[in-house]
Amino acid sequence: MGPCFDEMTLPDGETRAVYEKIARWLRETPPEHLALRRGQAELLFRRIGITFAVYGNKDAAERLIPFDIVPRIIGRAEWAKLEAGLFQRVKALNMFLADIYGSQEILKSGRLPPDIVLQNPFYLPAMRGLKVPHDIYIQIAGIDVVRIDANDFYVLEDNLRTPSGVSYMLENREVMMRLAPDLFAEHRVAPVENYPDSLLATLRSVAPDTTPGEPTIVLLTPGQYNSAYYEHSFLADRLGVELVEGRDLLVRDDVVYMRTTEGPKRVDVIYRRIDDAFLDPLAFRPDSVLGVPGLFSAYKAGNVTLANAVGTGIGDDKAIYSYVPEIVEFYLGEKPILKNVPTWRCREPEALAYVLAHLPELVVKEVNGSGGYGMLIGPHATQAELALFSEKLRTDPNNFIAQPTLALSTCPTALDSGIAPRHVDLRPFVLSGSDGVRVVPGGLTRVALKEGSLVVNSSQGGGTKDTWVVEDWRAEDQAAFLDAMDFMAQSQIASH
Repeated sequence: MGPCFDEMTLPDGETRAVYEKIARWLRETPPEHLALRRGQAELLFRRIGITFAVYGNKDAAERLIPFDIVPRIIGRAEWAKLEAGLFQRVKALNMFLADIYGSQEILKSGRLPPDIVLQNPFYLPAMRGLKVPHDIYIQIAGIDVVRIDANDFYVLEDNLRTPSGVSYMLENREVMMRLAPDLFAEHRVAPVENYPDSLLATLRSVAPDTTPGEPTIVLLTPGQYNSAYYEHSFLADRLGVELVEGRDLLVRDDVVYMRTTEGPKRVDVIYRRIDDAFLDPLAFRPDSVLGVPGLFSAYKAGNVTLANAVGTGIGDDKAIYSYVPEIVEFYLGEKPILKNVPTWRCREPEALAYVLAHLPELVVKEVNGSGGYGMLIGPHATQAELALFSEKLRTDPNNFIAQPTLALSTCPTALDSGIAPRHVDLRPFVLSGSDGVRVVPGGLTRVALKEGSLVVNSSQGGGTKDTWVVEDWRAEDQAAFLDAMDFMAQSQIASH
């Protein structure tokens, strides 16, 4: 792994333009004041009750995600390129899902091996031939991106099933505005607080054609023991919709109803935070007590919209991820704006041989893994861990992909020992409705708080930062922005 790109400091020691005010703030703020603000942030989060659960950890069932007081800065010109790339990627993935559950043109073309789709555990044959409302499968996407230099963003993975983290993005902004209003006032920061309004507009726009009048929207949660339950309740409150569990809903004559004190009330759109397998015990796992009997029947009848659509999980698969550049070109006839991380598919003999020979240099991931679990970071692995993964790869190569160990960019981070660079990634959120695509300007920056660590996941010790998209226009930036806006406008026209 080569030297890391420092997002604040140039190799010659100069400060990048977008970080000049942050650098001055860090120089002028006494360390004890930063420590005080860090403590205040933790107190605020405890009062808010923003926690997450760690499955299988009996000693820390509920935790705070550490919050870093130093914001991450992205210039508007940089953001314009990233936004256009996100727009392009999610549009192509929507078309891919519609195709593999429809005529399967991409499989017929030979661009993807059929078994990687048809034998995938997250490919649901029950969705074949089913037309989803407005042909939109991915209403809410969380795309994890990293950067390794000043010019390019790389997509690390696509989260299309039930992407989480937006509550932390919103709470981080509120806390930052309270604790550092002076710093906030010095920047022209793009707002993120209108995300709930945008999400609500997106959900309303995808209501079924059978909806009688104003659609009724609910958020379906597995319940209070789910690791993201705080977010579920937070979003339901911000959206102004009911937070429901499976037992709160019933299906009659292929129509979904919510139990209320005034009797059953029709439900038109369900923002579901339950995985496919647990949605309906009559259609999927019969032992599920989280879902709603008959829900899939109502969905097939076109009487309710599920966001995200059933069957989107295949888009999260890391083997499918490796084909996304081909997917973009196949459906849109365009070169991908955002790069993929180079990926070896261990299902291919030549790739497997390379990975086994270079295991200490690579990151190995399970194709359906998440949360930083089930992966190997070669440069930081012990000999025992390397031997274990070598055996796993030989036993079940189809279950793994491998990637180079990227030199993820770093941002200044406030620690007990002072300000130090730490590795970061970014999860922007993309909303797709029948009325267009919206990308919130910013997203959730996750930071690896341990020195040298590349694992940013909160379940493994990572923290979060507020992400500021700031105005930094120069003449050449204005041209780049206009080019990106023109690309998105043309794509919108082409999609209608």
